[in-house]
Amino acid sequence: MSKQQQPLSEKRFWFERLSKTVLRALHIVGVVGAGGGILVGADKGLWIHYWMMAMTTGSLLLIWEVVRDWRWLIQLKGVLTLIKIGLLFLFIPLAAHKAELIIFIILLSVIVSHGPAGLRHYSIIHRKVIHAKKEIKG
Repeated sequence: MSKQQQPLSEKRFWFERLSKTVLRALHIVGVVGAGGGILVGADKGLWIHYWMMAMTTGSLLLIWEVVRDWRWLIQLKGVLTLIKIGLLFLFIPLAAHKAELIIFIILLSVIVSHGPAGLRHYSIIHRKVIHAKKEIKG
């Protein structure tokens, strides 16, 4: 059994679990602050710090997932996250539609976070649900 496949110690498990939970919580605070500001048309100066928090924590969460398991990128949970990032880039050419874009991004987030495992773990490459490396061989 390689070092990567060995089970985590209980201490490390709790450290990683709590770290990721704190990062997610900060991400949600950032999304709520920026999204709320965008939805009510508040001055950018009132919500830009939340935006920066959401983008920073979102980037860290994305990196965390890819480093943990590259297959995240080909599963629907990763693909939909990349689509959400693409939608964020539409804020520039479609500035008048930021509210609609943010609502759609939030809806995608709910699907990614709370959808059934069969949906989230579906591989767009293999056209089936994958959970472990052994499932993508052959």
